[in-house]
Amino acid sequence: MKTEDNFPLIRVAIVDDHKILLEGLEHIINHSNIAQVIDKAYSIAGCREMLLRCQPEVLMLDVSLSDGNGIDLCSEIRKKYPDMNILMLTSYAESAVVTRALDEGALGYVLKNSMSEEIIDGIYAVASGKRFLCDQAEVLLKKKSKKQIPLSPRECEILKLIVEGYTIKEISDKLFLGFETIRSYCKYLHLKLDVHNTASLVRKAIEQKLV
Repeated sequence: MKTEDNFPLIRVAIVDDHKILLEGLEHIINHSNIAQVIDKAYSIAGCREMLLRCQPEVLMLDVSLSDGNGIDLCSEIRKKYPDMNILMLTSYAESAVVTRALDEGALGYVLKNSMSEEIIDGIYAVASGKRFLCDQAEVLLKKKSKKQIPLSPRECEILKLIVEGYTIKEISDKLFLGFETIRSYCKYLHLKLDVHNTASLVRKAIEQKLV
C-alpha cells in the first residue's frame, strides 16, 4: 500500500497488553495515510515471536507488559535488529522512565493520553531516524533534576513495606488493595529507581534514604 503522494506507508508493529487500546491505535494508524499496522503482540514473548516473522520500520512498545517491561527489551531488540526504530507508548509520565527508555535504545517516547496527531508525528519522526518526545515527555526532561527521585505517598508506603520484608500478597492485605494493584506499584518502583529485582530495590531505597 502507498500514500496519496505515492510514498510507501510506514510499516508499524504494536506491542501492548491492553487489547482495546491496541485496536484503537491500529485504527488511528491505518487511517493516517502515512502508516499501516502490519502485526501486533500482547507480551514480550509475543513480541519476540512477531519479530521473527516481520520487520517493522517502527515498533511501538509498551513499557509495562504482563511478562516483563518493554524497556528491558529495548536493548535486546536494538542488538538483534539495529535498524529497527522503537517508539515507547506508555502511561508512565516520569522523567526517570523516559531517560531510561532512551538510554536503552528507544528513539521516541509517547504517552497513551497523547493526541492521535502527536502519535502519528512520533511514528513519522522515528521512522526517519529522528528522536521524538511527546510534549509532556519533553517537559518532564526539561524539569529533570539530580535531586532525590520523587515518590508519591503511596509509593513511599509500599516501598517501606517492601524494605521491611513484606510480600506483595501481605502488602495487598495490609493496605486493603488488590494484588494486581500492588504488583503494578512494584513494577513502577522498579522502573523509577532503575533496578531489576527486589534486592536491588531495597538496597537503593536504603542508600538513597527513600524510606
